Amino acid sequence: MKPRNDDFKTRRAHLEKYDDEALRTYFLELTDRLLDPVMKMAKDHTTPAIERSVLMRMGFSSAEAKALTDRFFEHDLLAHGAGHIVYRYAKDHGIGLREAGEKLLEGDAMEKIKEVFKG
Repeated sequence: MKPRNDDFKTRRAHLEKYDDEALRTYFLELTDRLLDPVMKMAKDHTTPAIERSVLMRMGFSSAEAKALTDRFFEHDLLAHGAGHIVYRYAKDHGIGLREAGEKLLEGDAMEKIKEVFKG
């Protein structure tokens, strides 16, 4: 077997000036930078399955969650978050989440919420 090129001392030279606390801080900084693309992707991308799951945790049945998610997808609103859309409609109209979801399955309510998110 070919011996491994041991360059550990060379690669760690820039870390020698750090004490334990500074190394910990540097490590956490690097970890944050490593996770930045993952966090950005999580904020910028979603799927219908994720959005259905959010709606189900808000108390909607699987069938209701699918219907709402499909409607939001059809109207190009899914990127705003299905739960957020239902919550915003409920808040803006002073009604409960369930009632908001039911109204959003109707035509007029969908047109109103499209104005909020696209306007």
